[in-house]
Formats: sequence, C-alpha cells, structure tokens
Amino acid sequence: MNEFTLTNANGVEVKIITYGGTITSISVPDRNGNLANVVLGFSNLAQYQAQSPYFGCITGRYANRIANATFDLNGETYTLAANSGPNSLHGGNVGFDKVVWNAAEVESEDGVALELTYLSPDGEEGYPGNLSVMVVYTLTEANELRMDYTATTDKSTVVNLTNHSYFNLAGEGTGAIYDHILTINADTYTPVDDTLIPTGELAPVEGTPFDFRTAKAIGPGQRSSHEQIVLGRGYDHNFVLNRTDDTSLVLAAEVYEPTSGRTLEVWTTEPGIQFYAGNFLDGTLIGPSGHLYRQSDGFALETQHFPDSPNQPDFPTTVLNPGETYRTTTIYKFGAD
Repeated sequence: MNEFTLTNANGVEVKIITYGGTITSISVPDRNGNLANVVLGFSNLAQYQAQSPYFGCITGRYANRIANATFDLNGETYTLAANSGPNSLHGGNVGFDKVVWNAAEVESEDGVALELTYLSPDGEEGYPGNLSVMVVYTLTEANELRMDYTATTDKSTVVNLTNHSYFNLAGEGTGAIYDHILTINADTYTPVDDTLIPTGELAPVEGTPFDFRTAKAIGPGQRSSHEQIVLGRGYDHNFVLNRTDDTSLVLAAEVYEPTSGRTLEVWTTEPGIQFYAGNFLDGTLIGPSGHLYRQSDGFALETQHFPDSPNQPDFPTTVLNPGETYRTTTIYKFGAD
C-alpha cells in the first residue's frame, strides 16, 4: 500500500492511498484561510481494512445496491454476495474499496494528477467479464478535485463507479452536519422499500423532506417522520438530477457550512446522486482527530447511476459491452464564502 499527496498553490492538499483508491484527507481553507481536513477517515491502514464504512473509497463494480444480490444479463443469471441484508452493496464482500490499485503520478494540463488502475477478473464477486478500470484524480488550481473514470470489458457486464467520501465542511471530527445548507438539483428522487431498494417510482420532491431545490439545512429533514426517512434511518436516497442531455457536466449539489464559510459544489456527468447522511455511524469508529463518529457526523454525495438499475429496465442502463468504453466524470469544487 502506498500513499500519495496532491497539493496546489492555494495550500489545498489531498491524500490518497492505493488501498481502495481511498481519499484519506482533503484539507481546504475556510473563509479566513485556515486549513482543515473536511473528510472522515482513519489514521491507519488497519482501521480501513477492518472497520471502514466505505470512507473515501472507490466503490464498484457496482456502487450502491442490487436487489436480492442477483441480476439477469443476456439470458444468464448472475449471483452476487448478499452483504447488505438480502441485497448486494458496493460490489460485494471484496469490492473495489478493498483491493490495492496500481498507481502512477501523471502529467495533466489541469493540475497534479494520480492515475489508479485495476483489472477485475472475470467472475470476481460474481460479475462477468474481465473489467479494466482507470480512475484519475486531478487537483486543479481552482481547488477542484476532478475524478475521471473509464472502464472496458471483454464480456457484457454492469458497471457503476463512484467515490464514497464522507464530508464535514466544518472539519473532520467537529460533530453533526445538521447545520450544513444543502441544494440538490433534482425534481424527483427514487423512493425505496424496507431493504433500501428503489421501488421503480420517480417521485416528486415537492412537499417532502427531499426538496432541496432551494437551499436548506440538513437537520430538520434528517429527523423528520416522513416514511422514506424512517425506512432509511435518515437520508439514504438517490436523486434524479435535472439535465438536458446524457453526457454534460451539470451542477448536481451545493453545500455551505455557515461556521467556517466552506462551500462544496458537486459537478457530474452521471444521472443521479445518492445523498447519504451518515445514518449508520454509531459511535464505534474513531477518526484521526481522536473523535468518535456518531450518526450524521458526515454526509456523502455519491454521483452514480441509480441503485438496482440491472433489475430496473426503466432506469438508465448500466450495461457495458465489449468494444464500448465506460466514461464518467465528477468534480468536487471547494470554496469559501
């Protein structure tokens, strides 16, 4: 396992380890120029290996959930590991978050960059095809962390890759994210059943705790009695992003933390974003600052295709065929106000 550090002229620093392609730290300035790490994580590799709830990692082959840990493709049924109740989550027992990626520092016109590659063999965790994956992390002088994902396969398969960083813009270890002000560019979301699998409906956010079209604090909705919030133990839902085409970068979400003034913009080419408010953090994990992580001490904004797409024909497809190239880009842009 190796660690790499990307820095820019503004003092922004991103640390990445090859285990899971994991972002272990992102240090960015507040409104007064004071730097702090704004992602949750651990201080040593052993904790990532033994305890991590996907802190900062690359998730795949299929980020999020697949119902009943099975899917059909081209007349064949593929069985996956059921590692989240009856469902498969984030690629199975040994997903991309638990493998060691090959890494190389590369030249980039946009800033300093790290290229990570991994060959997932045919049948790994039940998925078909030898899948060749590349993820390039680039830190720009505009305080953007750009993530470019590509993949190719020699057999039809399904692919859904994302980064699973947990953010707290007040700083890692500072407590709950209830006062963070969130905007999500989505008119609809995908409600879930009691195992957190989408029902197939695209439900309007209007009149619900899921309406983040106008900026509002996370806390009230996270503690609401809405049926979907109860099922997820808080926010753990996919939002259907408003977009006019299938490929352009769109502003998916914005976050503002009032105390520090730090801001985060999430831009993506993906059709969806999973907003997860750290519901399953239970006070048993200790971060690098020495603080326990409790429920809602961090949030994730996972750009993605929709959960369970392999079993939901009305959702955007996640099938990748030989001769095609999977491409997606997400940008985390940091600022202060």
